[in-house]
Amino acid sequence: MKICATIDQARDACRAARRAGARIGLIPTMGALHDGHLSLVRAAKGQSNFLAVSIFVNPLQFGPTEDFSTYPRTFERDRDLLKHEGVDLIFAPSVAEMYPKDAVTYVNVEGLSERLDGKSRPGHFRGVTTVVAKLFHIIEPDAAFFGQKDAAQIAIIRRTVRDLNMPVEIVACPIVREPDGLAMSSRNAYLDADQRQQALALHRALSEVQKRFDQGERCAARLIEPGKQVLQREAAVRLDYLEVVNPDTLEPVESVAQGALVAVAAYVGPTRLIDNVVLKAQ
Repeated sequence: MKICATIDQARDACRAARRAGARIGLIPTMGALHDGHLSLVRAAKGQSNFLAVSIFVNPLQFGPTEDFSTYPRTFERDRDLLKHEGVDLIFAPSVAEMYPKDAVTYVNVEGLSERLDGKSRPGHFRGVTTVVAKLFHIIEPDAAFFGQKDAAQIAIIRRTVRDLNMPVEIVACPIVREPDGLAMSSRNAYLDADQRQQALALHRALSEVQKRFDQGERCAARLIEPGKQVLQREAAVRLDYLEVVNPDTLEPVESVAQGALVAVAAYVGPTRLIDNVVLKAQ
């Protein structure tokens, strides 16, 4: 496994792999890897024969009061996990390597970037799409793999790829959950024992929405109301949003007859968590 700290090193290694006939896969991460990330590695290994994983805590996607400085950084552990999984290359650049001094160019997806997380985290998705676009130019992957937990991010990256004619296949992989239903997230490490139990309210709320959908309800407002009630019963959980949207445009929908994405974000103590479920039309 090769570890690259510079853009030139990563680009040279990936271009050599391509010349040798490899299909290149990329998994962008911020490190602090868990089984959800490793599920992406296993999926990507089945669809590519040279796999690059980036580890970069991207300052552009954090707001001024968010957790950039305290975000978990566990590079040695991450490196060992990825080596065990057979990853070919880790790209772990510094902030200075990724963002030249006085850089003023950004990638912004108008409209979509202001929805869901974009409403409460202004500039977040601009940071995501900028760094992902840079990674695509550096690694030049044939396919990039993302977790379904970040459903809004996937929709926005897909639009970026379409609008900018990037030759990258975007692959969404299923959410990986703990046995009790909590969606795996690097930020779960912030939760103490009580908060860990309180965080289950997000999954319970989505499960209630899914149950009502399975029972035949198709009105979005009537679907999410019981989900909100689940969250309201957990006093320590502060709801950011619970919305029913088109999974491609992230626009709210009134009916889920054609399917929809139900997305939730909430604070458990100071920790902001997200989760979602896709309602599939029969």
